[in-house]
Amino acid sequence: MRILTVVGARPNFMKVAPLMHEFRKYPELSVLLVHTGQHYDPTLSDVFFAELDIPHPDIHLDVGSASHAIQTAQVMIRIEPVMIQFRPDLVVVVGDVNSTMGASLTSVKLGIPVAHVEAGLRSFDRAMPEEINRVVTDAVADLLFVTEPQAIANLKREGRPEERIFLVGNVMIDTLLANVEKIDARTILPRLNLRPREYVVTTIHRPSNVDTERDLLRVLLVLEEIQKNCNVVFPIHPRTKSKLQEFSLMRRIQSMGNLMLIEPLGYLDFIKLVKESRLVMTDSGGIQEESTVLGVPCLTMRDNTERPVTVMVGTNELVGSDPKEILQAFYRTLYSNQKSRAIPEYWDGHAASRIVGIILKFTVSHFESKIGQPCGERLPRQ
Repeated sequence: MRILTVVGARPNFMKVAPLMHEFRKYPELSVLLVHTGQHYDPTLSDVFFAELDIPHPDIHLDVGSASHAIQTAQVMIRIEPVMIQFRPDLVVVVGDVNSTMGASLTSVKLGIPVAHVEAGLRSFDRAMPEEINRVVTDAVADLLFVTEPQAIANLKREGRPEERIFLVGNVMIDTLLANVEKIDARTILPRLNLRPREYVVTTIHRPSNVDTERDLLRVLLVLEEIQKNCNVVFPIHPRTKSKLQEFSLMRRIQSMGNLMLIEPLGYLDFIKLVKESRLVMTDSGGIQEESTVLGVPCLTMRDNTERPVTVMVGTNELVGSDPKEILQAFYRTLYSNQKSRAIPEYWDGHAASRIVGIILKFTVSHFESKIGQPCGERLPRQ
């Protein structure tokens, strides 16, 4: 049985790592790992394979940066011959990046079933490219693996059959829990001369926050204010850095005395930084989930989130885009001693084993239907 797994960008790597580790347990599976190269910077790609013990990709498509249309088209053009040659029984995609949608469309057009890990998440904001990728991928996928109950409701509302939807937990949390000891051992705090709970972590990269000078100035106004009250550590995304340079704003952010602008970190160092922080200010989706499990307050600088369970049971608060409201939430959270540690159902470190168990049953059934005779029971080990 052949499975082709697709990764392409930084958020994918933490999601695919536990799946690849689980696939290794089953010698009856032949798994091909394809890296589209959507993120090709070593700080956004190579370091994660090393830290998370992900096998080196079997094939690298070298798609690189481009507009959404060109990047998605290149993924489809370059991955099609790989699928034709490998002839997988199932293509596994994760998350919501352009590689996810491009690989899914190519697969179903070749008659190959698709499994989508992290299905059903919706922000209901069609201005977000990721939302389009999520909706399209879920519309064509055969197996829909979801992280939270609201995702089930979203998929049912869109007409997806209930028997194809599985609440399995969160593979991002699998990765976090599997690496707790490594994370705790990291020395990023002394290297940056930081003390636990005496700094704030911020990450900003969404187009709605950085793609126009007006939006980026709004973010800088917030950062200028909060760094007057505490240390701020800002691992800067290449997209944000490019926009700061484009709008001649780099000198302004570098002049903020208590803001530490650093290059992107590897996974272990970054999670250590978040774990020991006072709070996190972000527009990232994954950090909303990680901070919930870590019990670190998170202020999400967006008007919506595709991960509502983090708001319902976690530490996450949507604070919008208005600087006044963001700062009010910041001061309220900074000086509050209230903590929430509620963890969503099945966010227990075993999502990947549930997913692979279901995939094994599906591939057996699919394989038998193609050859017209039983091939033997191959169920997940207990």
